Amino acid sequence: MATLETTVNGLKLPNPFIIASGPPGTNGNIIGKAFDEGWGAVVCKTISLDATKVVNVQPRYARLRARDSSEIIGWENIELISDRSFDVWVEELKAVKDKYPDRILIASIMEEYRRDAWVEIVERCQELGVDAFELNFSCPHGLPERKMGSAMGEDPELLEEVAGWVNAVATIPVWAKMTPNVTHIEDPTRASFLAGCEGVSAINTIRCVLGVDLETLRPEPTVAGYTTVGGYSSRAIMPIALRMVMEIANVIRDEFPGRSLSGIGGIETGDDAAQFLLLGADTVQVCTGVMKHGYGIVRSMKEDLLAFMDKHGFNTLEDFKGKSLEYFSTHSNLVEQQAAARTEDQGKKKVVEADDQWSGDDFVRQSNDLARG
Repeated sequence: MATLETTVNGLKLPNPFIIASGPPGTNGNIIGKAFDEGWGAVVCKTISLDATKVVNVQPRYARLRARDSSEIIGWENIELISDRSFDVWVEELKAVKDKYPDRILIASIMEEYRRDAWVEIVERCQELGVDAFELNFSCPHGLPERKMGSAMGEDPELLEEVAGWVNAVATIPVWAKMTPNVTHIEDPTRASFLAGCEGVSAINTIRCVLGVDLETLRPEPTVAGYTTVGGYSSRAIMPIALRMVMEIANVIRDEFPGRSLSGIGGIETGDDAAQFLLLGADTVQVCTGVMKHGYGIVRSMKEDLLAFMDKHGFNTLEDFKGKSLEYFSTHSNLVEQQAAARTEDQGKKKVVEADDQWSGDDFVRQSNDLARG
């Protein structure tokens, strides 16, 4: 019988579904709610030693809906890391671990470019009994002038130095959360592993401007008439996240076997999760999906993933982790594969094969004939 139980970097999870760092893990009360609903682990909202510099605004979200329905497909946030004091977090993280001693609680941490600050927050959090760390090297907005978040994660040398500070004192697994706002995500991935991180999480939100209100001419979300660049999430980013997860998985397979990968980006169903696992993820994280559908979404996600596994005869997650990676190739190889596989019937299908075959009259049909899905 199929099971969703998994062990990653020595952490035993009842299932691979993890609450991603953000509003769904913003205090001890709702972290407990997530555990009660059946989530495999929780990454708390990113904390720092000094929250006085963190001041959020309202509104801080903007949403993109499908043109033919009210479905939310894109979500922008300009929300900062936790605005709650470290002392409050100390009390709540300890209380959560006391109440849920067998559940996995991961502390997301972020600090300035100061070794003593990173060492202090790591040592103090470890004393509370958290199970792992996730280093926020990826928040795309807020405090870049302090070299925090993606300002650090976009510089592999800087990232490797800071992650090295953490790993020198950490006695529990350390994951580095990757920013997608780079040309090659393999570079900060390698830097994280060279610094001793057991795993990486990918991806955080994509730097964006969601849109402009054509009545007011103001970009959204508008705060007293103004805005700032935010982070893009939800269903629309899933293809980008899948591509980057695939690239990271190849680095792990070829250069750092045994390291882990937690996939993030637009996941709302068990089928979504299966795709990330097929491309090499060990676990998956959800943030915006919870904000859209609630904590109970995990129940259907677990059911969907088990149904997928039963359909294909997989008993464990390891049975199909990375199974789809072998089907990626170069374009020149695709040409060769197509020529070798083409049958007489396929050859008779009238689809565009060269640029001079496009017709303005049949453009939409020709486009559809070349598409899947």
